[in-house]
Amino acid sequence: MSTLLVSNPLCLNHMTPLGHPERPDRLRVVERILEHERFQVLAREAAQPVEIDVAARVHPMHYLEMLHDSSPLEGMVQIDNDTSLSPGTWHAARLSAGGSVMAVDEVMTGKVTNAFVAIRPPGHHAESATPMGFCYLNNAAVAARHAQAAYGAGRVAIVDFDVHHGNGTQQIFWSDPSVMYCSTHEMPLYPGTGAPSETGVGNIVNVPLAAGDGGPEFKAAYDGIIFPRLKLFKPDLIIISAGFDAHVRDPLANINLIEADFAWVTKRLMEIADESCGNRVVSILEGGYDLEGLARSTAAHVMTLMGA
Repeated sequence: MSTLLVSNPLCLNHMTPLGHPERPDRLRVVERILEHERFQVLAREAAQPVEIDVAARVHPMHYLEMLHDSSPLEGMVQIDNDTSLSPGTWHAARLSAGGSVMAVDEVMTGKVTNAFVAIRPPGHHAESATPMGFCYLNNAAVAARHAQAAYGAGRVAIVDFDVHHGNGTQQIFWSDPSVMYCSTHEMPLYPGTGAPSETGVGNIVNVPLAAGDGGPEFKAAYDGIIFPRLKLFKPDLIIISAGFDAHVRDPLANINLIEADFAWVTKRLMEIADESCGNRVVSILEGGYDLEGLARSTAAHVMTLMGA
């Protein structure tokens, strides 16, 4: 089993206000732990900026032009209470989406078995024409559309275990039965979406967790609801929105997962991928705001992808 790591240090140039949880140190700790000896067998590629026409499969041109034209030469431009543009943001966002596309290329052509995309800014809150929740381009959505357009993937599943619901991914694929979006997330919590009644055209599977829930409730959500739906869907590719902010240490939420829980869900998703789509899995970093919890969870996730 071969696993690809896609990253780019230029993602560090996306700056956020002092004290903001989505800070460059997040990527630094991920990169540092993946330099450990046990990860030296990873294939490694530098993310390249997404082509505009590839991003435009998800985001309309007027939105992409707005992000580009609004980017400051210095300082920051505030978009909402959580989301701002710095001089390095637009390029970092293009690298994040482009790295996700690169991972799809490598996995769909069989050059690697699976891939982990260690980038920032994250993407799953970005709607088709609205940046929000630290997100600008929806990396998982761009990757899914690329798999369909470039490789004829008929069915793509996006599985999101970030503690915050991926409202953007849900909005983008709400009416598209060719993409299944499955999410566990704390509720109530930002962004306020993700109720079980939100089902799209039968392709949206939301399983909220309550504050204080941990491994048993998380596993029950997947074993009881999400995994059976995934198996019936029989995806040609599984994309993971890998947020690690459901970790017990994370300051932005109240779910009590540990590294072993992330390893467990990763392994089970790999088993479904083995059954349905030749092991094809692309995992893309989303949230995770306690640096130690993020590093340890990422290590467990990537080790599992490697088959260790």
